[in-house]
Amino acid sequence: MTDETLHPPDLDALLATRGLQVEGEGTGISGPLSRNVNLVGGLLGEAVAERHGPAMLELVERLRLLCRDAAQEENDARRDEAARLIAEQDVDTLRAVLRAFTTFFHLVNKAEQIEVARINRVREQRATADAPRPESIAEAIHLLARDGHDAAEVHALLARLDIQPTLTAHPTEARRRSILLRQGEVAAALDRLTDPRLTPSEADGLVAEVRNAISLLLATDEVRTRAVTVQDEVRHGLYFLATSIWRTVPRIHQDVREALRARFGADAVPAELPLFLRYRSWIGGDRDGNPGVTAELTQWTLAEHRRDALKLHRRTLNELRLLLSVSSAQVPVPAALGERAEALAEAVALPAATRASLTGEPYRLLLMAMMAAVDRLIAEEPMEYRAADFADDLRLIRDGLEAGGLGGVARDGLLPDALVQARTFGFHMAALDVRQHSRVHESAVGGLLRAAGVEDDYAKLDEAARVELLVRELGVPRPLRPIGAELPEDAAELLDTMAVIREAVAREPDSIGCYIISMTSTVSDVLEVLLLMKEAGLWRQVDGRIECPLDVVPLFETIADLDAAEERLDAMFGDPLYSRHLAARARGGKPFQEVMLGYSDSNKDGGYLMANWALHKAQGAIARVATRHGVEVRLFHGRGGTVGRGGGRANQAILAMPPESHNGGIRFTEQGEVISFRYALPAIARRHLEQIVHAQLVALARPVPEAAFMAPTRDGSRDLMQRIADAAMSAYRGLIDDPETWPFYLSATPIAHIAGLPLASRPVSRKGPGELDFEGLRAIPWVFSWTQTRYTIPGWYGLGSGLRAALDAGEGDELRRMAEGWPFFQALVADGRREMARARLPLARRYADLAVEAGASHAPHDRITAEFAEARAALREVSGEGAEQADTPVIARSIALRNPYTDVLNLAQIDLMRRWRALDEDARATPDGEALKQALFISLNGIAGAMQSTG
Repeated sequence: MTDETLHPPDLDALLATRGLQVEGEGTGISGPLSRNVNLVGGLLGEAVAERHGPAMLELVERLRLLCRDAAQEENDARRDEAARLIAEQDVDTLRAVLRAFTTFFHLVNKAEQIEVARINRVREQRATADAPRPESIAEAIHLLARDGHDAAEVHALLARLDIQPTLTAHPTEARRRSILLRQGEVAAALDRLTDPRLTPSEADGLVAEVRNAISLLLATDEVRTRAVTVQDEVRHGLYFLATSIWRTVPRIHQDVREALRARFGADAVPAELPLFLRYRSWIGGDRDGNPGVTAELTQWTLAEHRRDALKLHRRTLNELRLLLSVSSAQVPVPAALGERAEALAEAVALPAATRASLTGEPYRLLLMAMMAAVDRLIAEEPMEYRAADFADDLRLIRDGLEAGGLGGVARDGLLPDALVQARTFGFHMAALDVRQHSRVHESAVGGLLRAAGVEDDYAKLDEAARVELLVRELGVPRPLRPIGAELPEDAAELLDTMAVIREAVAREPDSIGCYIISMTSTVSDVLEVLLLMKEAGLWRQVDGRIECPLDVVPLFETIADLDAAEERLDAMFGDPLYSRHLAARARGGKPFQEVMLGYSDSNKDGGYLMANWALHKAQGAIARVATRHGVEVRLFHGRGGTVGRGGGRANQAILAMPPESHNGGIRFTEQGEVISFRYALPAIARRHLEQIVHAQLVALARPVPEAAFMAPTRDGSRDLMQRIADAAMSAYRGLIDDPETWPFYLSATPIAHIAGLPLASRPVSRKGPGELDFEGLRAIPWVFSWTQTRYTIPGWYGLGSGLRAALDAGEGDELRRMAEGWPFFQALVADGRREMARARLPLARRYADLAVEAGASHAPHDRITAEFAEARAALREVSGEGAEQADTPVIARSIALRNPYTDVLNLAQIDLMRRWRALDEDARATPDGEALKQALFISLNGIAGAMQSTG
């Protein structure tokens, strides 16, 4: 009997020639991933040879082998040989080498995403009702039921969930959209190549698609040739909102429905789930430090959001029109539906011929009328049709189908997905947040008060006098600005922005999310914003009752701000006027306040360990002060992509939060390459979101008292954690404040080139062009530059000194108990170990040598090396594991696969930096100088791809 079992195609056999020899099998990665890595490596080699000749492929392979052998043999002489070989090449050759390795990393990233999706499919296939897939929504609801929660209690928990991922452009994705599209084509083809039903010719065709996409990648500029604009960033965010996010949100709702049905039966599945997942964006609304974000730009952004949402809804309506060929002669149709269809058709002036052709098909008539209404909105023609009306019409269709015996069509498939999209995205796609720095508000209010003749020097008033003045002016109905009065530029721009907000919420209430105040420190900081809102007609008092359509959100960013968060919120909540404002923004009958926590500046200010501890303490303190004042609070986590900016697995971070801070509501930022990784493929997006929903449900259902957790039950553990954090911060500030460190940093890292990279619309420094110092440098380029050099210090530095201080004090047993039973400490150690595993000090030393050549001291490198060794030794004592390995085998294997290739990019970047420094200003302005600069930009992009992070 012949074997008729279907198997995926043999990818190795499909290669026309042997290209780049990746040797994925030798790194311990899975068979399917190894085959995909070998395939893309082989095809990349073919493309390199075809484009640049066999000699180029030979050079690429020679460099890879030298760096591989250097790593395997711990033989630095091999790296020296690779460095010499790089130094012998001209810039054009190095650009081609950099393009080859950069393209390889982006292809490997796609292969890894496909592997994650494959593993989840396999786990889902093997899952059962009693053993659901780990960290899935089904598992969360299974755990809730196991712990005694019935269907009603699970519904109540779902109703408390309020999850709002927030897209930002800090920095924007390092890759151009053209590159992302080609990489997406590769991913789609690789995914289809796993299908065992493929015929040989079909497999050949898919491999040809991958080959062609790779060839086009090599022929496409990797780095933008012009500066990034805010408009570019807005379109980039909308690309993901309109593709994978749009498709994935309904799938998450479907997962919840299926989990409820599996655990509690069909009767436990409501017609509509609570709206537990929504999206927001900062892109086009965040003006803090970005002069490109103006009132006009924000207005344009809102229009783009609206237009994209409407177009997507129209496409869905057309699909529903084709689907719902329901005849009133076959299925009874509720009178309300027929009446609504006729009324809307009349309102949009649907042509008589169209209406006649739909006689007896009321569902299609209603859908055609809805399409016509949406068309009018897209064309910006007058039309009273809001997102709420749109959703109500879809409900009418759903209920009619249900009543007509078509419940399956009503409950599953396109229609319920369309209703989820209508409720989630509305006509605004993602609510836009607006952010500005507190000092800008202070200046604008001062200018406004001066123009009104109320106060000539507001800035000189103390806090009590400011609050008294602001409260008084907020109680006066008349506007401050005299008719025709000239205002300072900052005040005029802010009032223009407030006017844009007013118009947006009047048209679509959900289009604006909130107003965020950077560096909030006093009650006057929030009252100043209320005064500006009042001036624009956004805030008012009517018969003692406050009316305001959006939340004002304080942002605490530095270590000092985080430590003082409880005291500052206590003052805000205790202010009579502001407490009335919170009551006006009530949720569920309780005054509501959102509070944002900054992960980037706190890390740059206090180092990895202190920043994490200060953030953890602040979350608990905020929850406690809110409880004292009877305020419902939602935490907004301003996380970055790297561990040094609060990155890592979002679900683990949720579970590590203080128990008292869990109330179902959470926001967190997602930016740059994080967006591209999490949302490039719908399967990855689904996994990311289901893990967050899982974590939120599990955390919300578990007991609030800290007695449920081992380490925090003892005051001594918290005291010990504070001592560890103090020692870690002391070590970190000792490095940062050392006068030798800043010259070393400027000379050893590519920060000067990062500043010129067309990567984001916001400048790298808060100060003027050319003014670069530690205080002015933003946290993102700070992290980016240390990551490029393989030091990765924002993600681990101070860990060794902190743990060693505790060990030397005889606290080893307590540390080990904390590592076993405290989710916060477990996540802290795991993330630090992961960043240490990504560090590569033998390569970093070569950047230090570059600094010494420029006249800087080698001492900072020695200090970093000593701290790394201390951290490794301390981690071994605490957990029995060294930092040679990441916290999971998958990550460790990924690092092992990437290291030889990343080393080549680092060696090339060092050589290019050395060449650049040898040029004078005139030489840098020549075509050869420009070519060298572009090569440096490619190296930055390549290492970002290899390390899977910019900042």
